[in-house]
Amino acid sequence: MKSLTLNDGYVIPQLGLGVYKIADALAADTVQLALEAGYRHVDTAALYENEVGVGQGFARSSVPRGDVFVTTKVWNDRHGYDATMTAFDESLAKLGLDYVDLYLIHWPAPQQNRYVETYRALEALRADGRARSIGVSNFHPRHLDRLLAETEVVPVLNQVELHPWLPQMEVRAYDTAHGIRTEAWSPLARGRAIGHPILKAIGARHGKSAAQIVIAWHLALGNIVIPKSVTPARIRANIDVFDIALNAADLAAIAALESGERTGKDPDDLD
Repeated sequence: MKSLTLNDGYVIPQLGLGVYKIADALAADTVQLALEAGYRHVDTAALYENEVGVGQGFARSSVPRGDVFVTTKVWNDRHGYDATMTAFDESLAKLGLDYVDLYLIHWPAPQQNRYVETYRALEALRADGRARSIGVSNFHPRHLDRLLAETEVVPVLNQVELHPWLPQMEVRAYDTAHGIRTEAWSPLARGRAIGHPILKAIGARHGKSAAQIVIAWHLALGNIVIPKSVTPARIRANIDVFDIALNAADLAAIAALESGERTGKDPDDLD
């Protein structure tokens, strides 16, 4: 498992397990299985309503807490300093943890105009050690410009929708220029990648699936990537990608898929 160093000195596994739309009752088994398969990074959020199950998965596992990188996020209905502090306390209690490795603002919700105030709460949580690292999700460069101008701590990470159809070159370039890591959600474009003929053909040449090829593409770009699955075989397959060496022709074929299509909302449209 390859890891990357964040701008605050902490280290994050480059490949993790996403748990969006995994029911709370199923999350414990899924997380436990992933940890047994070698994952050391799990990404959840208050919105997912599965923090209890995710925490139970950690508790069932024999993997030490210090070896697992845990991310959760504050949802849009809890923006503002006090509401964010309360939301964090609730998430930590549900997870059954003393701290999280990373706490994110889930969306900027620009119509509310409170993401700067919300981020100041994250700064306080970082200062008291309950959130070791802090960052953002779904922030455009203009949102980050304001955050960097009005707060003290540079986010360690910006988690955005990112896949071959939406490679987010502008966001990735901005993040890199400011020492911010880019993390991909919906890295397989909500399953679109799995059956795509070009990706399947590249996979056939490497003896891998289309999904494994796209995960390897993310890793080659330097993205942190959190594919989601509840299927044991796919959970194991998604981590079996570190032997894939994509060549220039592979990368060019994947780059040609860019269309700007999103599977989710534009950050300016979600309040």
